[in-house]
Amino acid sequence: MGLSIQIIEKIAALMTAAFGLVAALAWNSAIQAFFKEIFGDTSSLIAMFTYAIIVTVIAVIAAIWIGKLAEKVKEEEKAEENTV
Repeated sequence: MGLSIQIIEKIAALMTAAFGLVAALAWNSAIQAFFKEIFGDTSSLIAMFTYAIIVTVIAVIAAIWIGKLAEKVKEEEKAEENTV
């Protein structure tokens, strides 16, 4: 693999990570605004811990779901390879 291909792959990976970070920050702002509507003052300790716990639970559920989806896709690709 040539150096230019490796550079393009790294740039693509970094850009993907950057867009992921921007999306995460956007969701963070949206969720904080939602919590502000519910709790009023989001700087209270209870509101901050509730926010952290709920975001953590959502992240864990999403990670598990994405892992299962990736596993399912891999199994389907293996099944297709075996039938060809």
